[in-house]
Amino acid sequence: MTYTQDSRGAAPKQSSADGTGEGKVDAVPALDRGLRMLLEFSAREPEFSAPELAKQTGVPRTTTFRLLQTLEKLGFLVRGNTEHSFRLGAAVLRLGFESMNGLELTDFGQPILDRLRDATGLSTHLLIREGGDVVFIARSRSLDPLQVSTKVQVGTRLPAHATVHGLVLMGDMTSSDLVELYPRILLQRYTDETPATVGDLYARVKMAAKRGYAVSEAYLEADVSVVSAPVRAHGGKIVAAISAVVAGPRLAADVAVLTSQVCAAALELSSFLNYRPSPVDPTAAQGRAVR
Repeated sequence: MTYTQDSRGAAPKQSSADGTGEGKVDAVPALDRGLRMLLEFSAREPEFSAPELAKQTGVPRTTTFRLLQTLEKLGFLVRGNTEHSFRLGAAVLRLGFESMNGLELTDFGQPILDRLRDATGLSTHLLIREGGDVVFIARSRSLDPLQVSTKVQVGTRLPAHATVHGLVLMGDMTSSDLVELYPRILLQRYTDETPATVGDLYARVKMAAKRGYAVSEAYLEADVSVVSAPVRAHGGKIVAAISAVVAGPRLAADVAVLTSQVCAAALELSSFLNYRPSPVDPTAAQGRAVR
């Protein structure tokens, strides 16, 4: 037997092999209502109050309120700009990341990493952020034995605040977002370049966002330099970062060329995720410099 679903998102019907559609699958009302609530949120309407969602979905207010509390407890919703409004939470983003990691990001990203590796001669990486960590989800290893770094593999985690990858991946976070992520004012330092406070971190995040990329020279490790640029999905949300790694404490004099190549690669992957850059997008401006 197969399952079909109508275009309105109704509960699936169980169909027999001859297509007669005999038999039905019993839907779980609470799950159906909760998922329909989550689907109401969009870039155009990012926040709803309980009464607004009840009106949108036709679910009774008392039931709506209980469902919202459950979704908030599980992390699928968080409080919005007011105490009585809600917006999508990190759990929804995590599900999206897991889907993209297994499909779009790595499938589309690996060939781009390979081409960037061939153009630069450097090891290249694709990363995402999970909480306070950056996670390497794909890589293309340099063919130059002098540029090969064996310290980082797919699945490696590093502290986001202590890497330029993290500065890039946190580029669309507000100062309040960072305080929530790092409730302690002082941050753990790994080198003299590591930000010491959340305020210092926010300043560096905003600087990287303004440039459209971030560059490190011995930022986390004394013998590694990195250029990293953001990958954006539809709507402009930063979902990943592409980087090129230089084995050495200093970048070469042609760092402008390298940053343009990394930004172009990040912009190419963003286009596969239906991102359309605005004229003022610094990453796009850097990427176009080598096209």
